[in-house]
Order: sequence, then C-alpha cells, then structure tokens
Amino acid sequence: NTYAGNAVSTVKSSDAVKFLTVRPTSFERAAKEGGNGSVSDAKDSAPKGSSKWVKDEVQKTDKPELTAAPIVVSGGRGLKNKENFKLLDDLAAPMKAAVGATRAVVDAGYCPNDMQVGQTGKVVAPNLYIAVGLSGAIQHVAGMKDSKVIVAINNDADAPIFQVADYGLVADLFDAVPKLTEKVKA
Repeated sequence: NTYAGNAVSTVKSSDAVKFLTVRPTSFERAAKEGGNGSVSDAKDSAPKGSSKWVKDEVQKTDKPELTAAPIVVSGGRGLKNKENFKLLDDLAAPMKAAVGATRAVVDAGYCPNDMQVGQTGKVVAPNLYIAVGLSGAIQHVAGMKDSKVIVAINNDADAPIFQVADYGLVADLFDAVPKLTEKVKA
C-alpha cells in the first residue's frame, strides 16, 4: 500500500481473490511493437444489468493529452487569475507541451477539471515537467513526482516544489515565463 508515495507496506493475503490497483506511472511504457503475445477473438456477450450505453462524447482538441505528453507545463495560484494561464499556453505551444494545473486553481475556476494534476487529478510522468507559480503541495506532487526532469519557477525560495525539482528558478513568473517563451520560440 502507498499513500501518495510516502507510506509503503508489504501486505500478504490468503484470500482466494485479490484486488490490486497500480499507479499509472509506476512502470515504463510497454513497447508498441515486438513481443510475443498472442491475439485471439473473444465471444460477444449480451450485456447484463439494467444500464445501457447512450453515446461517447469526446472533446476534440489540437492540444496534447495531459497524461501522454512528453512535456507538461503546470500552473498554480501564483498565476493569480484565469487570464494569466495564457502565459502557460504561450510557453507550451512551441514545445507541443500539455498544460496542467493544481487543484487550487481548478477549484477557483481558472481551468477545467481535466487539467488538474495531483492525487485527486491526473497522474503524469513526462520527460519534462515545468511547475510555474505552484507551491508543491504533497497532493500535487503525488501526481507529477515520477516526471523525469522537474523545473520549478516560483518567487518563494522556500516553496516545497524546490525540494522535488531538479532545476529551480526563484523569480517572478510574470518576468521569467515570457522570457523563457521567447527563448523557446527562437
């Protein structure tokens, strides 16, 4: 059992049936080709129960999927309002990065729920995670701690995000992010 990766225990069970959950980023992705698994047809079975499938509604977007993107740029309360998330969109676009958010900014209405990274949001493990204006609360870190490289930009040198970051910049995000965006576009 683990709780946000902080408590680990070994459990033995003599029950005949066991139910396990595995954190989505616990393992490297499987190769898309190769391997020696077999493929076989399965029999169709009539649905059981009283529920029925009505329809699929998938939101179309040209932005990368948050859980599959190799680069994620996430923002927190330091952005101050919904309009300032455009700074992250501008930084993410030339890198073809996904944009994420903390629960606090989702709850404040700055972003839709599907952008939330963390224990109660999506779990991501990109090659590069850029944390902008977020404190690094343990609930958020639980959703991004498996990122290969973590970069933090925050004006508070004591913010907990710097404890998990590989690289940190103590700066005003409203100065640093536009400058970084210009460098990325060049």
